[in-house]
Amino acid sequence: MSRNAPLISILLPVHQAATTLPGCLRSIVRQRERRWQCVAVDDGSRDESLSILRAMAQRDRRFQLLARPHSGVVSTLEAGLELCRAPLVARMDADDWMHRDRLAEQLRLLERRPDLSAVGCRVRLFPRRALSEGRRAYECWLNEVADAASVRREAFIECPIAHPSLLIRREVLAAFRYRDVGWPEDYDLVLRLLAAGHDMAVHPRRLLGWRDSPGRLSRTGEAYGIERFTACRAAHLAQTFLAASERYVLWGYGATGRTLRRALLAHGKTPSHIVELHPGRLGQRIHGARVVAPRELAALPPRPLIASVAGAGPRGLIRRALSQMGFEELRDFVCAA
Repeated sequence: MSRNAPLISILLPVHQAATTLPGCLRSIVRQRERRWQCVAVDDGSRDESLSILRAMAQRDRRFQLLARPHSGVVSTLEAGLELCRAPLVARMDADDWMHRDRLAEQLRLLERRPDLSAVGCRVRLFPRRALSEGRRAYECWLNEVADAASVRREAFIECPIAHPSLLIRREVLAAFRYRDVGWPEDYDLVLRLLAAGHDMAVHPRRLLGWRDSPGRLSRTGEAYGIERFTACRAAHLAQTFLAASERYVLWGYGATGRTLRRALLAHGKTPSHIVELHPGRLGQRIHGARVVAPRELAALPPRPLIASVAGAGPRGLIRRALSQMGFEELRDFVCAA
């Protein structure tokens, strides 16, 4: 590698981001780790985004600009990846900002941990005043994910790594690419990486400001609706944890469990039993599955178990109960939202 070759390629898709893009670019320029290349791909913006990017590219030659007709985020990311020259690729979004230590800290972690294929970092959602209780709870859950083991444990709850915080080895990303399959491309990528045996971790510092706004693609795009996240989970559960069994045990039949059950039906996966605490349901059948109490699990035929309940608190109670009964997480059961 030559002395001027970048260590990190920042992959930055841009679409209609003129109001937030200047702050994003300033946060990139002020990075303490200066051996980077920023591949900014404008996805047919009709506002001033392209002019802002051109001005920055004229001032700083580390910015490489590609302007394309509007084609969506997956196509934009794929086009940008072709121009990434560094051995590491850092994702970034045009409405976010990165702490000046982000690239340096994540680079240091990957250099220290050659066993990791990628790392994220903790995030701070903003603007704070507009955050709902649900979004604050999500931020808290996300920032509790830390080592590779916890990334795997939490993977079917929600995407355990904030995609704009991802720093990934380019050879790995080039092998897996981004896919447009009708659900979130970032979650799909993470689940495919985990299924293939790649380990990822999260840097313990908050190094990314993650904008939470009503107009954000993850709030407005069809591929990012709740039902599409569930479809993504179900597809990957069917291909991995449930691959060897058409029948499974479902713990929880609230809204979360019912929704996942329906999504798994599309893959030929049906619950043989449903674990419930409500005494009025015990002994009944729901869509042919007998409702049992947790104490009855030991007497059931050995089948994979999915605990599908909302909230970290209830999941924690279920995890402890299953552990006390001798069940091992990721081998005998997984938690899924």
